[in-house]
Amino acid sequence: MELILTIALFAFSSGITPGPNNIMLMSSGVNFGVKRSLPHLLGICIGFPTMVLAIGLGLSAVFQAYPILHSIIKYVGITYLLYLAWLIASSSAKMNGKDTANPLSFIQAAAFQWVNPKAWIMGIGAIATFTTMNQALTPQVLTITLVFFFVALPSAFVWLGFGVALKRLLKNQRQQKIFNVTMALLLVLSIVPMIRP
Repeated sequence: MELILTIALFAFSSGITPGPNNIMLMSSGVNFGVKRSLPHLLGICIGFPTMVLAIGLGLSAVFQAYPILHSIIKYVGITYLLYLAWLIASSSAKMNGKDTANPLSFIQAAAFQWVNPKAWIMGIGAIATFTTMNQALTPQVLTITLVFFFVALPSAFVWLGFGVALKRLLKNQRQQKIFNVTMALLLVLSIVPMIRP
């Protein structure tokens, strides 16, 4: 039980801090509201634990054998994050609720985890930290995966809620545009620490 609490604390502290997923969720809350953003939220909450499970059950060994694959995924992820930042900055959501863009779908958000550098760092860090070689690996990985799933839901809802609350403060389209550009810049800034080799 103590290990589960420790994993939950790690999952919460790493999952609640600003990062690409949370910035995009908050932006989605402002631009699309809760209902339209739910597939995006669920894609993160299911996609990330699925990735942790895959890392724990063997993908980390593949990356150790072929480090170039990790580098390729890292730079594809950075490129995709820059593209998403541009989409957020150029978003022209209308204040009356009719917008020209769409939030990320469940599949897009789940697939995004595989190119999200922060997700890789969290997943590999959790597997490396909370597993031991003197016990069966699969039950340990399943425990970590389940804890991440249950912690991801409230963390994601907090950021989506921030976005919905902010929408009430944004009185006109100009303010919403300033918010979108600010979120895009924050998303770009969240990439900077990941660019280092």
